[in-house]
Amino acid sequence: MQAPPTSSAPPTAPRRHRRSRAFGFAALAVSLLMAFPTAQSAFGDEAEEVPGGGDLGPNVLVFDPSTPDIQGKVDEVFKKQESNQFGTDRYALMFKPGTYDNINAQIGFYTSIAGLGLKPDDTTFNGDVTVDAGWFNGNATQNFWRSAENLALNPVSGTNRWAVSQAAPFRRMHVKGGLNLAPDGYGWASGGYIADSKIDGQVGPYSQQQWYTRDSSIGSWGNGVWNMTFSGVEGAPAQSFPEPPYTTLDTTPVSREKPFLYLDGDDYKVFVPAKRTNARGTTWADGTPEGESIPLDQFYVVKPGATAQTINAAVDQGLHLLFTPGVYHVDQPIEIDRANTVALGLGLATIIPDNGVTAIKVGDVDGVKLAGLLVDAGPVNSETLVEVGPDGASGDHSANPTSLQDVFVRIGGAGPGKATTSIVVNSDDTIIDHTWVWRADHGEGVGWETNRADYGVHVKGDDVLATGLFVEHFNKYDVQWSGENGKTIFFQNEKAYDAPDQAAIQNGDIKGYAAYKVDDSVTTHEGWGMGSYCYFNVDPTIRQQHGFQAPVKPGVKFHDLLVVSLGGQGQYDHVINDTGSPTSGTDTIPSQVVSFP
Repeated sequence: MQAPPTSSAPPTAPRRHRRSRAFGFAALAVSLLMAFPTAQSAFGDEAEEVPGGGDLGPNVLVFDPSTPDIQGKVDEVFKKQESNQFGTDRYALMFKPGTYDNINAQIGFYTSIAGLGLKPDDTTFNGDVTVDAGWFNGNATQNFWRSAENLALNPVSGTNRWAVSQAAPFRRMHVKGGLNLAPDGYGWASGGYIADSKIDGQVGPYSQQQWYTRDSSIGSWGNGVWNMTFSGVEGAPAQSFPEPPYTTLDTTPVSREKPFLYLDGDDYKVFVPAKRTNARGTTWADGTPEGESIPLDQFYVVKPGATAQTINAAVDQGLHLLFTPGVYHVDQPIEIDRANTVALGLGLATIIPDNGVTAIKVGDVDGVKLAGLLVDAGPVNSETLVEVGPDGASGDHSANPTSLQDVFVRIGGAGPGKATTSIVVNSDDTIIDHTWVWRADHGEGVGWETNRADYGVHVKGDDVLATGLFVEHFNKYDVQWSGENGKTIFFQNEKAYDAPDQAAIQNGDIKGYAAYKVDDSVTTHEGWGMGSYCYFNVDPTIRQQHGFQAPVKPGVKFHDLLVVSLGGQGQYDHVINDTGSPTSGTDTIPSQVVSFP
């Protein structure tokens, strides 16, 4: 998102075969196989077995309290990454349990910072983890692709600054003070995400346009601009939308926190938190969270240069995946069709599909966890980029759903990219927990046809829950929902800025494609705290018939919807279907709000 200056106010089914180790030879052959493990390849030839574990590669920087010049090393990474919006460098800054004094870790693009304890308080900074917007003249609307996780902070001034926009999660953090979500000078910021965190003092959004906070604890909340949504948050403000614009749910229906790397003594493990129902507050408030620890030697530690063939062989062997910071080109889909597989990225690990393939395909199996990955479309159009379940998937995964957490998609921006649909969710019960699916509106390879991408997210599975759904700028529908009993808690959208004229977005006899469309066949669907914004700067005369489209049925309900015309560059005629007054005006940011029906 890039707020305009006129703004004001603070599928084919996955493989089912398995490569298996070749045994049953004579004694000599067996001894050779023990010395040189092999696996049966897809073509029947012998291939070396993929090893588990190993080091974390050169772009994971691990510190302990005795490490010399920590500040200098962190500053060096920030200097490289502060304005490196579309670069290829990726970093993870990892801190062993202990106390670190006089630290101000400024976090730039494609940089993740995290503690290596089992709980946030195991790793304490007497200092700050800072995101500001000096590189962009005090405007934080392009502070994307970075993260902070699993640390306790004693901010020097009493308040930590985390001035971000999309794709910048703040997870499992304990701020022993306040949290400021705006840049220095209170310039624009465009929305973000907090989960499983405790902020002892006040969260001050100031100029933040929208925000979603889940399963956390806060001292208080300062203000709201357009859309502030809370679910399962102790200390959240009471429901009051639209004045102030607070949408508050006491609990989150289903949630499971993101897996994370930690140290058990000297051994690296990945902790996989347990599923929660009707959650409220953090997972770690009462001590060690519930979940499973998986030793690193059960992971293929993926490093730049790894091929999709090797990654798939590792999964077929029974290994999980830990992607170290880097950019990975794949010439065939990464296929995960084994239940409970964890695929975790560090440092915004980025996957680029070559020759129009799908980047990631997940089988219709229980409990796969995709987390911390950026999928960047390639120049040859991919029909899909991420598929969860094959078309027609029908398995019941309610006891152990697949989850996507901090899985981001980008079409263009870093260069030419095209994809017909970014994410397709076919499997029932899937949890989409914080995603930013973005057809680029700036950067390289940007234009109405240059980075063509018709659809952002298409949900076909039943009982799918989205918590923190950010989807922007697609040529047609940003979100299309065909499955039954879907739920979305917080949705943030902008329609494509660059539509050349009214005809380019005409949808039959409807002016424009809805940002969020529920198919006519659906009988049950519900959403809370959902906004769509337009800024048709190429042709400001464009009118969008509505931001939302849904069947008028008793089971289809929306709470706290809004549409916004940014600076009057284009208008909405209605909020949802033909309900809601039109936006209007040129010098302000007119908006309309409704609930439906």
